[in-house]
Amino acid sequence: MTLSAALPLAGCIEPMYGATGGFDSSPLAAELQAIEVDEIPNRMGHYVRNELIFGFNGTGSTVQPRYRLSVNLRERVQTPILDTVTGRATSATVIVDAEYRLVTVPGGAEVLKGVANGVASYDRFSNRFSNVRAARDAEIRDAKVIAELIRTRVSTELATRR
Repeated sequence: MTLSAALPLAGCIEPMYGATGGFDSSPLAAELQAIEVDEIPNRMGHYVRNELIFGFNGTGSTVQPRYRLSVNLRERVQTPILDTVTGRATSATVIVDAEYRLVTVPGGAEVLKGVANGVASYDRFSNRFSNVRAARDAEIRDAKVIAELIRTRVSTELATRR
């Protein structure tokens, strides 16, 4: 019964990243590989840029760029919980806002722009090294979330343009 209900829908679903049939390569994968990611300043920018490059072109192959992605980051740290005895923060939250813009390389026509947000919390301790490492881990988690959000939005936009 379930198979007969699902059978008419089998041709309606098209994979976003995979090949659409036969031995051809995915047109969307080729479009994503042709995105050049501009330099993003600071350590957080380094993390986000590396994640984006890997997400768009994990093969490491060099492709002639057809698109350019620029990202501007704003990072802030909030300490929402304080210990009432010591007056020190027991946790912190790293909040990152990323404004991104995708343009075509030859003409500079805007394809997509938007904002992606990442929020990662971590516990704070009396050991300073532990706090530095925990904050850096939170930044890395934020970078992965932001890069995946941007990659998904860019992929969706490029897939609908085909």
